[in-house]
Amino acid sequence: MFKKILIANRGEIACRVIRTAKKMGIKTVAVYSDADARAPHVRMADEAVRLGPPAASESYLRADLILLACKETGAEAVHPGYGFLSERESFARLLAENGIAFIGPPPNAIAAMGDKIESKKLAQAAGVNVVPGFLGDIATTEDAVRIAGEIGYPVMMKASAGGGGKGMRLAWSETDVREGFEATKREGLASFGDDRVFIEKFIESPRHIEIQVLGDQHGNILYLGERECSVQRRHQKVVEEAPSPFVTPQMRKAMGEQAVALARAVGYYSAGTVELIVSGADPTGESFYFLEMNTRLQVEHPVTEQVTGLDLVEQMIRVAAGEQLAFGQDDVKLSGWSIENRVYAEDPYRGFLPSTGRLVRYQPPREKEGVRVDDGVFEGGEVSMFYDPMIAKLVTYADTREAAVDLQIEALDRFVIEGIGHNVDFLSALMQHPRFRAGELTTGFIAEEYPEGFQGAPADPQLIEDLALIASLVALETDHRACSISGQLGSEVLPPEERVVRIAGRDHRIRFDGFEGGLLGYIDKGEGRELIGRWQPGQLLFKGTIDERSRTVQVMRRGRQWRLTTRGASHLVDVLPAHVAELSRYMIEKIPPDLSKFLLCPMPGLLTALNVGEGDKVEAGQPLAVVEAMKMENILRAEKSGTVAKVQAKPGDSLAVDAVILEFE
Repeated sequence: MFKKILIANRGEIACRVIRTAKKMGIKTVAVYSDADARAPHVRMADEAVRLGPPAASESYLRADLILLACKETGAEAVHPGYGFLSERESFARLLAENGIAFIGPPPNAIAAMGDKIESKKLAQAAGVNVVPGFLGDIATTEDAVRIAGEIGYPVMMKASAGGGGKGMRLAWSETDVREGFEATKREGLASFGDDRVFIEKFIESPRHIEIQVLGDQHGNILYLGERECSVQRRHQKVVEEAPSPFVTPQMRKAMGEQAVALARAVGYYSAGTVELIVSGADPTGESFYFLEMNTRLQVEHPVTEQVTGLDLVEQMIRVAAGEQLAFGQDDVKLSGWSIENRVYAEDPYRGFLPSTGRLVRYQPPREKEGVRVDDGVFEGGEVSMFYDPMIAKLVTYADTREAAVDLQIEALDRFVIEGIGHNVDFLSALMQHPRFRAGELTTGFIAEEYPEGFQGAPADPQLIEDLALIASLVALETDHRACSISGQLGSEVLPPEERVVRIAGRDHRIRFDGFEGGLLGYIDKGEGRELIGRWQPGQLLFKGTIDERSRTVQVMRRGRQWRLTTRGASHLVDVLPAHVAELSRYMIEKIPPDLSKFLLCPMPGLLTALNVGEGDKVEAGQPLAVVEAMKMENILRAEKSGTVAKVQAKPGDSLAVDAVILEFE
């Protein structure tokens, strides 16, 4: 077994690998860029080596620097995590040439599966179902239009070397192909150094299901069940679970055997994933097709670990050290249900725009039975524009799918993040959505259920009334604290017994009576409700019960209002003495400024193209500019017809969120 390994990655996956290595008694070496000098993975490892500046091309993608770090520290093996160099054949060969083990598959398998076009040809030869499409080289937009028409719309354009949702465009018409083909080529070149694009039929009502495979260097290859990864946004996975609510034992066996056949055809060993697109419209489950093989550990590997009881990182290390798998296919049993939510630095209330900046507060839910948090950030740290926007992975496990979903909702209520936009509310809304809970999933789930964007999970009247009680309680405790300050002039002032709570467009009159162990809260002269729970000024969470209903609510002061966040939405609440509430209706409402005259940059990013100039007339829907963020091109379009009065930015400018690009007449 290895005595020391180097982790050629960062963030949560680097921390994840270090934890398993420590458990196995193996020393670890972390590498880092200047942006990650204080990152958790650096502190967790036994040793750490600086690679270079923040840009990945000058640090984490420098195979020569990582090799040098191995030689300097005496690391015998390298775990690449995912992303960066994990699927780069040349990196695996470089390590082998220098006598360093690569904790992953052999270079020839990486090469065979890394090219989406060639991998589909190999899959066909191995007897694996493949999606109808064109696998040759497509040189021009006109060729792409012709091929798409022959296949039949809708089609998917994909960068041959793509992955992680990058370099993909869905086309429903010739116009979509003409607009998207060149952008797909550019994204492929920018992200992967390869601008080849292929086109395949888009399977309608599709489910994205993947099979985890594991093999050793002695010819043993197993499948470890499936993961349902259909809940995606812009082809980026958001929620994953194991097993799939759609897959039957017969489907699992058929999919697994095809995945093993493909792995065997390329001499695969270590952990890998065969991704399949499955027609949800076919109840027989026979309509599943090969998409690609990821020759690395997947982001969503924890859900497989939860239901199989296996540590996949440990298995990868043991395989790389030459050990045989200690179990066979018949020993692989799936037990219970596991769900993973990806907590991203993005703002769902602003069209899921990327968010960067400092984590002013970061308090994940405490790990307990059934709750696991994989992260690589810390309070006070920064979410950088240079890397993937994932903050953490929240994983739950229970005996049933419903119980695992409920654990997610409860844990998400306890996830405190401030300083940047994040998608915790959105994830909670997904977990509560009736269609998700029914398991009726497709890759279009988010687009279909949130066509106008996300505005928070709907709250039922019971929740609103409970929040009114909690708001009144936190205001009362705050006032008691203020009244207890010593040295105040005059006689003692006591907070008013009755308050008006303004929430969700309604006023509620609330007062409290005490009883042993809690409070009785009266809303609008109704029956008293038992509120049991304590909150003190400065605490981030209220945890308690109202008439035995468990409530966990994040509490923040926002000027004169309280912001209460729970179950996928934030609610701004006014708590006022009765006479102030009466007079407040005479206050003049502040009207927000009219920003419709401006094209604003919706995210921090690089302005790569400007399609119009001063004096140009534009029509609704017309492309105006292109902003690149997180290596993705975002086309900004005109919301209405107009004339450009002034150009405020030029291509090459780095823009902050809400920076003015164009001003219209």
